[in-house]
Formats: sequence, C-alpha cells, structure tokens
Amino acid sequence: MKLALKNALRGLLIVPVLALGVSAVVPVAPAAHAVFDQGINDGAGSAQGKDQSSNLFGSDGIFKTITNVLLFIIGAISVIMLIIGGIRYTVSGGDSSAITSAKNTILYAIIGVIVAILAYAIVNFVLTSFANN
Repeated sequence: MKLALKNALRGLLIVPVLALGVSAVVPVAPAAHAVFDQGINDGAGSAQGKDQSSNLFGSDGIFKTITNVLLFIIGAISVIMLIIGGIRYTVSGGDSSAITSAKNTILYAIIGVIVAILAYAIVNFVLTSFANN
C-alpha cells in the first residue's frame, strides 16, 4: 500500500517538472531577435546606463518575469503539498500522529501560498513605484 502511494505521489510530482521542461523548450518568436539588431549606438547607451529601466521594470521587464516564474513554481509546489497532505490525512487510518502530521502539511502549504501572494504583491508595488519615477 505504501509503495503504491509513493509511486502515485512520484507521478504527481513529474507533471509540473514536465510542464516546466516543455515551457523552457518553446521557441522564441522572431520579433524578439529584433532587439539585438538596434545598432551600436543603442549598445553604447545601454553601457552608459541609459534606457534600461524599461528592460528591468516595465510590464515585460526582467524583474516581473522572474517574479511570475517563481510565483508559478511556488504555487505549483503548494498545490502539490496540499494534495499530499490530503492524501496523508485520508490514509492515516485514525493514527493521531499521522493526522497531526497531515494537518501540519496542509497548514504549511496554505501558509506558503499566502506568503507567495504577499511577496508577489510587495514586488509589484515596489516595481510600479520605481517604474513611475
């Protein structure tokens, strides 16, 4: 029974890994390569620190992209941990220590989701305040 449960949980953990792997291999649109063809003057301006705020803080900025990817990963892990906690709670069979452990898993997964949402809100607030300046 425990072996079947472990295999089922491993199967659940493979799904997000495959999804992230497929999203990492998706080809980039040809329009994205046009950024590199802007000329030597734009490269020199970037080296002097000019016009980089749109690349860092804009709606398609690096910080926003990194935050979105990390939030997706944290959200996927939290949902998986909620499922694992529910399975552990169901399979506990009345054992009080197993029930307590499963409840703690569910509680910490929910706390993880809340922390991720708050971190996302704080980062968006800071980025929008810097982008407006």
